Amino acid sequence: MNKRLAAGAVALVGLGVAAGIILVSNFGGGYVSSLFAGGVKNIGSKNPPVAVGAQAKAINDAFIAASKAINPIVVSVSVVGEKKVSSNQQLPDFFRFFGDPRNPGGDDEENDRMQRVEGAGSGVIISEDGYILTNNHVVEDAKEDGIKIIMHDRKEYKAQLIGRDPLTDIAVLKIDVSGLPAAHFGNSDEVQVGEWVIAVGNPLGLRSTVTTGIVSAIGRGQLNLNKDRYAVEDFIQTDAAINPGNSGGGLFDLEGSLVGINTAIASRTGYYSGYGFAIPVNMAKSVALDLIEDGKVDRGYIGVSIRSVDEITAKSYKLDNVAGVLVEDVLKGSPAEKAGVEREDIILDIDGTPVNTANELQSRVTMHRVGDMIKLKVWRDGKTIYKNVTLQPKENGKLASAKTGDDESDADNADNNKPVTFKSLGFTVAALTDKQKSDNEVESGVAVMRVDQYSSAVERGLVPNGIILKADKTPVKSPAQFKKLIDAKRGDIIRLQVKYREGTRLVFLEIPKENS
Repeated sequence: MNKRLAAGAVALVGLGVAAGIILVSNFGGGYVSSLFAGGVKNIGSKNPPVAVGAQAKAINDAFIAASKAINPIVVSVSVVGEKKVSSNQQLPDFFRFFGDPRNPGGDDEENDRMQRVEGAGSGVIISEDGYILTNNHVVEDAKEDGIKIIMHDRKEYKAQLIGRDPLTDIAVLKIDVSGLPAAHFGNSDEVQVGEWVIAVGNPLGLRSTVTTGIVSAIGRGQLNLNKDRYAVEDFIQTDAAINPGNSGGGLFDLEGSLVGINTAIASRTGYYSGYGFAIPVNMAKSVALDLIEDGKVDRGYIGVSIRSVDEITAKSYKLDNVAGVLVEDVLKGSPAEKAGVEREDIILDIDGTPVNTANELQSRVTMHRVGDMIKLKVWRDGKTIYKNVTLQPKENGKLASAKTGDDESDADNADNNKPVTFKSLGFTVAALTDKQKSDNEVESGVAVMRVDQYSSAVERGLVPNGIILKADKTPVKSPAQFKKLIDAKRGDIIRLQVKYREGTRLVFLEIPKENS
């Protein structure tokens, strides 16, 4: 019986092998393949749908070559530190520095407590012996031995903080290694709107990320990322996609030359919304050299409070074009005061280079060191003059106290001191109290009590709690006298010198022809 079963099994196996041979040999090329591939022998088109021209291919190859060359130059910066945080701490509403999404701010119940923070950013190798350029805000809260560099090849090194400069948001790190690939510095003064650029960094923890775009604006300032009044904001704006973690990474041109250090974004969410900002490499290089040499920036300063000239300002000073930077205040004992620069001067250029915004002037001064002399072209009283200013180190001083002429006898008259409202302009002034005079170190003027929302006054920069010291160049002594000065300028522009706690500014108002 067992022999019969064994013989049957052998027969069945032999039959299976024979059937397999028949199927493979007779039907393998057609029937079997049709069972598993539906009869399709080839998939995909034989040729691409578009023949790329030589120029397009050359551009594509340029991006590939640049990306390969610059990727090893950009590193990841990991930071462990401590920071005083508050439960109501938050990032600026729109323009903001890149942060790390792991640490958006303090959420503890107790206010103003020290908390461990972990951050991540990027950096650019700027020398073969290990100097690395990054942002100040990436490393400002780092503990000693709390900075680590992760290279493109994943090697890790402890980094030493060489120095940092909060005013330009630049910092320099050093790792103990040699033979590194270093960035080639381009010339950010030659960067043009519309130029292709490549942003490289480590956004959202994604290492060695390359994005591309164009330069969408240059000389972008007044973002108020840094609240220090002497902060320098003169950014290159780009639409290359950059996100948290890109801070300190590089912005490169198609030749692979470094033209900027990525530092901030325009966003309501904290993530990419279309625009990013980079510190021009010329400024970054100048600061880096100072930090490497001295551990601090040997920055000279002029000692003026400035603002960009707009159309109304230009018209008020009878300028042919909207150009230059208006001097709103001059610090006592400053280089500007010593050189004869005065309040209401308009600086047109520095050493022959035009300056048309406040941030352009700040950027130009940043390129110079203490002891350098710069030549200012100034518009004053309808003519051009020149002033040579020798830069000095910035010191903690206060703005010059505004002083006015002798009080008129009617200044203490009750009628003259009644509050006055200018309805068409949208603000109210009142006489100064003795306490206001003492607190603000002034002898006369009128207090700005209220400024209406959406009024022409608020649009021109007038806000409450200021003291109007002069109208044009006439000292203001009472609300009634101030009203006369306003009424005399109907249909014209009046310049108000207004003192606030943070400094003195000039406000330009167009006075309607009808009664104010």
